[in-house]
Amino acid sequence: NERPTYAQPGLPGETKELRLELKLIADVGLVGFPNVGKSTIVSVVSNAKPQIANYEFTTLTPKLGVVSVGDYDSFVMADIPGIIEKASEGKGLGLEFLKHIERTKIILYVIDLASYRDPVYQFKTLQKELKNYSEKLASRDYAIALNKVDAVDIKKVEEFFDKLGIEK
Repeated sequence: NERPTYAQPGLPGETKELRLELKLIADVGLVGFPNVGKSTIVSVVSNAKPQIANYEFTTLTPKLGVVSVGDYDSFVMADIPGIIEKASEGKGLGLEFLKHIERTKIILYVIDLASYRDPVYQFKTLQKELKNYSEKLASRDYAIALNKVDAVDIKKVEEFFDKLGIEK
């Protein structure tokens, strides 16, 4: 019956009010304080073109970049806007940013060695904010990227590893 000449009545419809929340989906999420170089990292390793400037909170919305690691292999990296202390309590736009981190497989903590903030303080504060927001998020696999290493003495890198008990 390619062209039916009759119709059957349908069933009564339903009306529902829904609230849908779209979360960012990425394989790797860059997490760090404002102005530590997350956008620069994404722009160098991927096809993304985020806004880059030398002031805090340049990135106000997450940016995605596809990182090619071979002829037929790639992954998605997310540049998450800067997380500050007490973000998990709603300070700044922290809760909005922390929601995006939930949808990443791996967290890459970006630590700025040339910052006025102590590198160990940066790492521990970021971990604390993620833990305060979600225990599940705090237990996710992670790696640490030390940025601006060329601007400091190599001893600062060694101190960072020693204070965190990481073998070199």
